[in-house]
Amino acid sequence: MLSDTSLPVVKATLPVVGENIREIASRFYTHMFQEHPELLDGLFNRGNQADGRQQQALAGSVAAFAGFLVNDPTHLPDHLLSRISHKHVSLGLAPDQYQVVHDNLMWAIVDVLGDAVTPDVAAAWDEVYWLMANMLINKERGLYDAVRLGPETIWRTWRVAEKIQETDDVVSFVVERMDERAVKPSLPGQYVTIRMEMPDGVLQPRQYSLTQADDGQHRRFAVKRVRGTAAGTPDGEMSTLLHDHVNVGDEVTLSAPFGDVVLEYTDRPVVLASAGIGITPMAGMLSHLVKAGSQRKVAFLHADDSPGTFALRNQVTADIAALPDASLNAWFLNGDGGAADANVHTGFMNVRDVELPSDAEYYLCGPVAFMQSVRSALVGLGVPARDIQYEVFGPDLWLADYQ
Repeated sequence: MLSDTSLPVVKATLPVVGENIREIASRFYTHMFQEHPELLDGLFNRGNQADGRQQQALAGSVAAFAGFLVNDPTHLPDHLLSRISHKHVSLGLAPDQYQVVHDNLMWAIVDVLGDAVTPDVAAAWDEVYWLMANMLINKERGLYDAVRLGPETIWRTWRVAEKIQETDDVVSFVVERMDERAVKPSLPGQYVTIRMEMPDGVLQPRQYSLTQADDGQHRRFAVKRVRGTAAGTPDGEMSTLLHDHVNVGDEVTLSAPFGDVVLEYTDRPVVLASAGIGITPMAGMLSHLVKAGSQRKVAFLHADDSPGTFALRNQVTADIAALPDASLNAWFLNGDGGAADANVHTGFMNVRDVELPSDAEYYLCGPVAFMQSVRSALVGLGVPARDIQYEVFGPDLWLADYQ
């Protein structure tokens, strides 16, 4: 909790900080990378910096945390802190780097708000920062300890054993271990970070969901090619590199698996709902259910542009068939995908088209607009919000888990 000295100061200044938090975040990142350009080499995703998503995510996280400290200090947003912590450890973030963030964030607050940042205001927001930072540091220490690794040892070199063209825009990579060190097992729904050298010599990280349960020797993940838009957005540099230049026999560097959206081990029915490349963590969860010989009732719901863009369809179909009580329903915007099949629908996903199991747990992944629509529909049908988890690729700009 905030101290009695800082609480009234933060409460009084939260509106003005909130109004300016995006500008503060933008100035913060600009200044930090000017002072520490090495942070862009291997730690920060410069694609997220370029399109502003990282700045928006930081702004939303800080504002949300400060709001809880002021308005509901006994219920801090654990989902928010957990999601950030898992991303941080998958990148090898070290505790001492929080001081660098602190110094540049406080500089940005003063730079944007000017004389309004009195010594009392600076001290109060310094306390907000360190309350959040120390909670993250403690969570991240626990995550590192759980896998008996640290910021420098989460990385491991793997060799590409298979490269599989799933659709025109999606490729699966199967990588195999290259030494006898124990492989840290993944949990259903987790991702790994891949760190690759770009053509300009800069290391860049990206997270990709694991699409199959581990066998102790291999990991499998799928990559969708990110294409530029007419508005001037460039092609994705990591996806282009992986699609065009990484082949069987090449070596890649992956982190240990992390991620807080993990399939719960219960006997309750489970509904996995995805759209587009959001199928990847859902396929991973389904694969774990098959490997465990699960008897749970499973409903797999997927939306895509057409049958030809439905990545991992064969894998998912085979896994559904291997479970005793599982079903697959698909929605396509273009093409019927099998007009005679009652489980194939036209248009956007509508959960009212299918019979949902009672007392189920729900997991969502796909574009934010898709997840917002499906989540709203589920809540409207009486599904408790606590039973709906979601995975966002990239910075979480939705924040639904802690609103």
